Amino acid sequence: MKIYQRIQDFEAVARPIVTIGTFDGVHLGHQAIFSKMKEEAAQTGGETVVITFSPHPRLVLYQDSINLKFINTREKKIERLEKEGIDHLVIIPFTKEFARNSSEQFITDFVVKYVHPAKIIIGYDHHFGKNREGNIQLLEKLKHKFGYDVEEVSPLFVDGMPVSSTRIRNLLHDGNVKEANRMLGYEYAITGKVVRGQRIGHKIGYPTANLEIPNEYKLITANGVYACRVLLGNRILQGMGNIGVRPTIDHGDLTIEVNIFDFNEDIYGEKITIQFVDRLRDEKKFENLEALKAQLAKDKKQSILML
Repeated sequence: MKIYQRIQDFEAVARPIVTIGTFDGVHLGHQAIFSKMKEEAAQTGGETVVITFSPHPRLVLYQDSINLKFINTREKKIERLEKEGIDHLVIIPFTKEFARNSSEQFITDFVVKYVHPAKIIIGYDHHFGKNREGNIQLLEKLKHKFGYDVEEVSPLFVDGMPVSSTRIRNLLHDGNVKEANRMLGYEYAITGKVVRGQRIGHKIGYPTANLEIPNEYKLITANGVYACRVLLGNRILQGMGNIGVRPTIDHGDLTIEVNIFDFNEDIYGEKITIQFVDRLRDEKKFENLEALKAQLAKDKKQSILML
């Protein structure tokens, strides 16, 4: 996948098949758009082009953006788009100045001028441009002037509900990773560097790798205990993770830690990814460390069954 940090740097390709959006999560609904694009490109000899924005427009435009969290970091979104087999990714730097462009200006002065789309494919009810005024009707209106085709992809439903980034974020806020994963089409994950903790887990036979998360806008699923997979280099390991304040020990700051089963290696400073498979229980305070240890034994058995 070729990545462009400015749309002005895009190099001409034959019959670009284009989509536009923020694509937080790169979920099943997004994947349906990408599948349609790849199908179109294969039939017409074209190449797929995803146009997205960084930072997320809401971080630039709204004061409440400090509370906004995203399913994927920018790096992970790029990874997922590459896995989807996209040919070209254009990342437009989103600024207040850029936001002043009307939706028609955006299509005319950016998308058409620099990419020359043969076809634009967007998801249902997609809006873009200043005040989100751009939509399928605008694209239809401009297509004759600029000579591109347009297609709107129907919503994808899971259990009767349309898949959307907002719905997935709400599920993760509730800790319902299993249902979120069904809509994502893959397992929600957190990547970070392993840092030193208080080593309480070592003392009770359940050592944990504590994660430092570098991105303040990464969505962290609800506090609790989870069955997890752990990606370490090329290895996929099993474990159970905890997100919370460890009430039995210290009522401290939020921690993200994982006990990797049958594992005894020094991985401080290494980057790992925790994939969350299902939620086992709420975080709770136990009378003492022995009671916590007994519960962790039960959690491990339940995790192994889920994994």
